[in-house]
Amino acid sequence: MTSSVRTYQCSVAATVDVAGGKWKPLIVHYLMSGTKRFGELQRLIGTVTQRSLTLQLRELESDGIVTREVFAEVPPRVEYSLTEFGTTLAPVLEAMKKWGDAYIELSAFK
Repeated sequence: MTSSVRTYQCSVAATVDVAGGKWKPLIVHYLMSGTKRFGELQRLIGTVTQRSLTLQLRELESDGIVTREVFAEVPPRVEYSLTEFGTTLAPVLEAMKKWGDAYIELSAFK
């Protein structure tokens, strides 16, 4: 977890702060299926910039959601995985997926 103490008005605010935003849910979603390298995450997400992905991964790591492992190789290899606590976001992402599926289906009939 981060070294700075944050206070929240409600638990939804904490969830949005740690796991919300444009890229964090996608990062967690793709890491649910296993460890990924930086370039692999960037390709899977598609439109994320290197800078944005780096910042989001650092925040997720700082919040205890993602671990980063650096291998002493040439060129260096870095892999990202979910922590045990990070995997507890699975039901949240599954609910988002279910809602998104329903919204896409509804939008098709507009």
